[in-house]
Amino acid sequence: MELINDQAQLYAEKFSSPEGELLHTVNEFTQKHPEAQMLSGHLQGKVLEMLSCMIRPRRILEIGTFTGYSALCLAKGLTEDGQLHTIEIREEEAVKAREFFSQSPYNPRIILHLGSALDIIPKLEDTWDLVFIDADKPAYVQYFNLVLPKVRKNGFIFADNVFFHGQVLEQEVKGKNAIGIKAFNEHIQERTDIEKVILTLRDGLFLIRKL
Repeated sequence: MELINDQAQLYAEKFSSPEGELLHTVNEFTQKHPEAQMLSGHLQGKVLEMLSCMIRPRRILEIGTFTGYSALCLAKGLTEDGQLHTIEIREEEAVKAREFFSQSPYNPRIILHLGSALDIIPKLEDTWDLVFIDADKPAYVQYFNLVLPKVRKNGFIFADNVFFHGQVLEQEVKGKNAIGIKAFNEHIQERTDIEKVILTLRDGLFLIRKL
């Protein structure tokens, strides 16, 4: 299902600030990856960067590093003493992300954890200003419930792919990933301890603020 008009997408990219040199390199490399659709990309990456710069987080948690594009975007908003923790379960992607991080001025403030987020998150003792969820879709509700108690009041959680390629819009939702996203969206809708809005950007981006 085509969610965003291609011409509108290209127009928006044309009139948005361009990617920096490193982000462009990450983008080009990731386009050759068999799961290239997982990349946040230019437009969403710029939105993540803008939002992070507005929030000025001291502590960021990213669940799902992939090749490091979104982490590099989010890191631009960090305070001077800020840190970004990012979790990747796949070693090959983690190695490549570390390589890209090493070329960034934010490298000393990016901590990459290799392993299952469900195991790693409980061991992290920080209070989060911003959390970005972009990993295993059936586990979104678990990720959210794990991190919410550790998010400061008025802190933010962003969740990616909440349309899941348009599959959640179908009358009958099929497949474990789409079913997982549908369950997550319904879980967020029912909660009264947060404010939330879905941006119709790329594959759907949920912005959630803890009350």
